[in-house]
Amino acid sequence: MATILVIDDEVTTQMVLQDLLEGEGHQVIIANNGQQGWEKAQQEQPNLIICDWMMPEMNGVDLCRTIKAKPELAATFFMLLTAREQIDDRVCGLNAGADDFISKPIETEELLARVRSGLRLNHLNQQLTQSLQELKNTQVQLVQSEKMSSLGRLVAGVAHEINNPISFIYGNISHVKEYTHDLSALIQTIRDDDNFSRQNLLDALEDIDFDFVTADLEKMLGSMKEGSERIREIVIALREFSSQERSGIHEIDLHHALDLALSMLGPRVHQAAGRASGLTPDKQYGQLPKIKGDIGLINQAIFNLLENALDAIMAKSRTNPDEDWTPRISITTRTLDSCWTEIEITDNGVGIDSTLDNKIFDPFFTTKPVGQGKGLGLAVAYQIVVQQHEGQLSYESHINQGTRFWVHLPINQEAVRCQISPTPYALAQSRSPQQAVPAPMTR
Repeated sequence: MATILVIDDEVTTQMVLQDLLEGEGHQVIIANNGQQGWEKAQQEQPNLIICDWMMPEMNGVDLCRTIKAKPELAATFFMLLTAREQIDDRVCGLNAGADDFISKPIETEELLARVRSGLRLNHLNQQLTQSLQELKNTQVQLVQSEKMSSLGRLVAGVAHEINNPISFIYGNISHVKEYTHDLSALIQTIRDDDNFSRQNLLDALEDIDFDFVTADLEKMLGSMKEGSERIREIVIALREFSSQERSGIHEIDLHHALDLALSMLGPRVHQAAGRASGLTPDKQYGQLPKIKGDIGLINQAIFNLLENALDAIMAKSRTNPDEDWTPRISITTRTLDSCWTEIEITDNGVGIDSTLDNKIFDPFFTTKPVGQGKGLGLAVAYQIVVQQHEGQLSYESHINQGTRFWVHLPINQEAVRCQISPTPYALAQSRSPQQAVPAPMTR
């Protein structure tokens, strides 16, 4: 059973429509004019509305336009009841959002057929709306899952990176304790023994191997200090990268964001096997102004793109037999004009198959094996750069030769209205993986 709202100022028409529609098993609600129809439409949210064109207070076309403008009622099937047969009148009704027309005088079979058709369309529309919402919820869950997966990989790398200096510090504490105990005991003996001579001191120093102890102690304390500073740097970088307090619109130093992401990925580079180990990105930073944006999201997008480049490098290092191949990641920044900035990230990894051109930014597509994340890093980056910051994200790639990504970000919201200058690095839509192979990354 459907709920149908009949809006007409003629009692006879109301009675005829109510009798026909209730005979079909529908619940019928009556409104006497446009204003009352608007109020009842909001209260009842009917599946279908049959509305007379000419009415006092608010005519059918204006009411249709008002109803279709309200998100909760936009999917309601709206039928205009009219004696107007002119094309211009029908066009006016369609432009207002009307879905169908019923001509006066009313033909019973035609009315019922159009109502059934309208209700079928309304039902399909509701199903599509529900499916779209479920897809959006699934996308949100997948994106969140990818973030957690990325965070898990990041934490594992950071834990490994922190574990090395901590293990060194912990392993040397016993030696430091032993050395300081020997020196402390010697000083205490000198203080308490009034007859302690210089010769006694020299003998005692020889017994504890003073020259070795002082040299070794200095080295250990220096290494422990260096390890502690490294731990402090990692903790500060991790806190800054994930800090919720910094979310929201801020002035962003893109170079700092890049360095922060590289710092976060450093542990993964250090753990990389084969020729990917010890990879040092080549940074060619130009003069960039600070941009306006959500600093937490921009950090996430840059991290995802750099992680994608590192994944491509590590994948090739495991499979590439070419002994002359040297892994490279290059980061170049430049200002295009007074409105736009550009980040270019290039790798010489496995590349992207041209058959995947229309899929790599799709949140429901991944080439990653099970257990290696959800493969949503590029989808999240695209969402952040394009949808949330009104920028552009593009790439060119050639299989087994490498990939180059371009990130165009407006300096501020006013800059969004500026067209990107036609530079060799500019328009995202003009590039495709088939058009060019990334140039060598050394400059």
